[in-house]
Amino acid sequence: MKKLLFALLLAGLFGCTQEAQNQLGRSIQNWTGTNGVLEVYSGDTLVRRFVKIDKLSTAYGTSDSQARGYRFGYGVADENLDGLAGPNEKKVYFEVSEFSTYVFYEQP
Repeated sequence: MKKLLFALLLAGLFGCTQEAQNQLGRSIQNWTGTNGVLEVYSGDTLVRRFVKIDKLSTAYGTSDSQARGYRFGYGVADENLDGLAGPNEKKVYFEVSEFSTYVFYEQP
C-alpha cells in the first residue's frame, strides 16, 4: 500500500508542469523556512544586507489581487555587512522594489 501511494505521488509530481513543481517547492520551503540572505546593491557596491530571512513575499493588492511592484520580508539588518547577525543588530521589516538590484540566496 505504501509503495502504491509513493508511486502515485511520484507520478503526480512528474506529471506537473515545471511551474507547478516550482510552486510546490516554494510552498514546502515556506513551511520549513530558509536561512536566507538579501543583498541590495547600488551599481556594483553592496549597500544593505539582511540575514536570517525566512522568505521573501510578493505584495498583492487587497481589492484587485494584483501583484505589486515590490517584495517584503523580515530579517536581521546586518549593519556592519559582515554576513552575521550581531548582538546589537535587530530584526526588521523591509521592502525591495522590483527596480532594485538585489540578490537573495540561502546562507551556505
